[in-house]
Amino acid sequence: MISENYSRKEFPQHVLMIFVDGLGIGEKDKSFNPCADKNISLFNHFLSDDFPKRLDSTGYAIGLDATLGMPGLPQSATGQTALLTGVNAARLLGRHLNHFPNQRLREVIAEKSIFKQFTRCGCKAAFLNTFRPPFFDYDPHEIIKHLAVTTVANLYANLPFFKIDDLLQERSVYHDMTNVSLRELGFDVPLFTPKKAGKIIGKQTTKYHFCLYEYFLTDKAGHSRDLERALKEIFKLEEFLYSVLENVDLNDTLVLLTSDHGNIEDVSVKGHTRNPAMTLIFGKGKENLFPHLHSLSDVTRELLKLNCRH
Repeated sequence: MISENYSRKEFPQHVLMIFVDGLGIGEKDKSFNPCADKNISLFNHFLSDDFPKRLDSTGYAIGLDATLGMPGLPQSATGQTALLTGVNAARLLGRHLNHFPNQRLREVIAEKSIFKQFTRCGCKAAFLNTFRPPFFDYDPHEIIKHLAVTTVANLYANLPFFKIDDLLQERSVYHDMTNVSLRELGFDVPLFTPKKAGKIIGKQTTKYHFCLYEYFLTDKAGHSRDLERALKEIFKLEEFLYSVLENVDLNDTLVLLTSDHGNIEDVSVKGHTRNPAMTLIFGKGKENLFPHLHSLSDVTRELLKLNCRH
């Protein structure tokens, strides 16, 4: 359990990063891009648009270079390491690396993760995803080769992992937002709507300087090449994000939704794309932030400037 005994006045700036795996900016073609559906309003951004793109008075949409200056298709381990450390992981390895970070990337994460850097300068940080058994049955250091970048980053920053009890107390959200997969596994948990999940994440953001929530079912939907499934994920994500924005004070909170590489925006191909990573920015500091974001490796550095003075 993570303490909630924090005074709101302690936090002059709150930062929420919503990491969405496999969401790029693609072509405006609804036959393969679910973001081109006429009913999509937050994620309807395309390669033909002019960026940065103003989202009414609420924020900006931009695209981040996910290729990191390397040939081949961007991949999760190097893209997420770049996003969450500020180090060009693909260039460091000389290639893109999929799935989980190898030892060299774990060394970078151990020293430079956004969690580590925020906590090092005295800020409070949290990874708001719920973890379930059997994760807690193992020493995470013994299974570290099978852990994603986000999990490794939280581990090396010595931050707690939220449990099922935290989900029940509405302090965290499972990776599918709705708890459907938890219930299928036999856990006695309530169903959440994406709106409910967004409310929980929004409320929790007020208790920390920096929060991260990870959603990776978009990447799975992209790999499926199933347009209907992909469209359902984008609708789900929109409902969630609208709810987050309704439940944070954008006068003292910055909300940044971003990705590690493209995928779901083009279900005509099974693999990832070289498209820019879709990035939406709302709230306090957005005007000063977006001009400095060009690549995945810019994000950690620029977010740290909001609370940490080096």
